[in-house]
Amino acid sequence: MRRPIWITTLIPMRTSRAIVIAVGMLASLQFAMFAGSASAAGCPHTPAASSAERKAILNALRKPIARELGQAVRFRIETVSVCRGWAFVEATPQRPNGKPIDWSVSSYADAVANDACGLLVHGLLAKNKGQWKVRQTVVCATDVPYVTWAKEFGAPVQIFPYQE
Repeated sequence: MRRPIWITTLIPMRTSRAIVIAVGMLASLQFAMFAGSASAAGCPHTPAASSAERKAILNALRKPIARELGQAVRFRIETVSVCRGWAFVEATPQRPNGKPIDWSVSSYADAVANDACGLLVHGLLAKNKGQWKVRQTVVCATDVPYVTWAKEFGAPVQIFPYQE
């Protein structure tokens, strides 16, 4: 193979091979680092709407929220984020038929009536022995309730939409 004249005159053959090899190795290393950080960690990820993982997370959260609101609930999801056995959920509670929650029968009736309720549910869950367990919930927050949860519970900071 004949090399262009500028390569022949400016870069000796041994040096040009070394440069090509070095550039190729560097590109491979960068690709491996990028691909490894994204896929090996898989962190955070959002489980598909129909996945067993998402259903298990939401079912675990549903029980304490239904108890706190005094009525059956389903969730309109804002965020479900999972990483290394931790899950964060931000959702709007609804009745099972999809209609709005009846806040008047809950302990939050006054807060809702006085526009002092964010109308959202926030939950932190940890997977223990294959089961999702609720570690913390906040209903009706008017601020960012989860800002300290990574430090407080040891959860990965990546699962939270807002980080300090």
